[in-house]
Amino acid sequence: MGERAVPLNPAETCAKLLNDVRSARPLVHNITNWVVTNITANVTLAVGASPVMAHAVEEAADMVRCANALVLNIGTLTPDIVRAMVSAGKQANSLGIPVVLDPVGVGATPLRTDSARRILGEVRVSILRGNAAEIGILGGLGGEIKGVDSCGGTADPEILASTVAKAFGCVTAVTGPTDFVSDGRRLARVDNGHSLLTCVTGTGCMATSVTGAFAAVTGDYLWAATAALACYGLAAEIAASECAGPGSFQVALIDSIYNLTPALVCRRARVTVSD
Repeated sequence: MGERAVPLNPAETCAKLLNDVRSARPLVHNITNWVVTNITANVTLAVGASPVMAHAVEEAADMVRCANALVLNIGTLTPDIVRAMVSAGKQANSLGIPVVLDPVGVGATPLRTDSARRILGEVRVSILRGNAAEIGILGGLGGEIKGVDSCGGTADPEILASTVAKAFGCVTAVTGPTDFVSDGRRLARVDNGHSLLTCVTGTGCMATSVTGAFAAVTGDYLWAATAALACYGLAAEIAASECAGPGSFQVALIDSIYNLTPALVCRRARVTVSD
C-alpha cells in the first residue's frame, strides 16, 4: 500500500493555492468601477493572474468565453453596465466559470441595492465579498453606508457570513479587521491585514480581484476566498512595515503581493477553518 497523503494545514492550503495561481496564470475578466480599474488590473498581475477589463454590453458575454473567472464590481454603476454584468454573469454560469460579486456601496442608493439584488437573482454567484455593512444590507440584517464607505454593520460578522451564505447559496466573505468566510457550513477566519488598507481607496476592490484569481484555480470557493484574503492581508502587513504612509503603501502593496512566496504564506498566514 502507498503512503497516505498528509492533509495540509490551513496556511499550507493557502500557500498551495497561491502557487496554483502562479502556475496557471488564469485570465480574470473584471467588469469593475472607473475609480479602481488600473489598480485592480495591476494587483491581478501582481498575484500572478492576467486581467482583462471589458465593460461594454456588446462584448462582455463574448469576453467571458476567454476567461477563467468573472469579477463584477458595482462601484460606478450605469444601467448599461448592469446589463453587461447580467449578460456576462449568465454566460459564465453556462460555461461553469466562477463569478465573484463585490456589492460596493449597497444601501447608499436604490440603484445600487436593486442592481446587486438583480445580479444575485439572475446570476449564480460563487463568492460574494463585501464589508459588514454591505453584506448586512444585502442580507436584510442591517448596516450603515456613507457614500461607498461602511460605517459599520449591525450583525456579528461571523454570524453574518454564515447567514448570508445560506440565504444566497454562495460563499460569503465579510472583510474587516478580521475576515470571515462561510459557505453556510464551514467558517474560515483570517487575521491577516493592516489598518492602512482603510486609508487607500479601492483596497476592498483589489481584494475582490485577487479573490477572482484564486476562484479560477479551485472549485472549493470557501478556500479560494480564504486563501486570497490571507495572501492579500499578509501582503498588506509587509507593505505597511516598509512604507511612510498611505501613498507609498499603495505602491508597496503591489510590490509585496508580487514578491509574496508560498513559503512566506506557510509561515505567516493566520487562518482557521471550522465545520
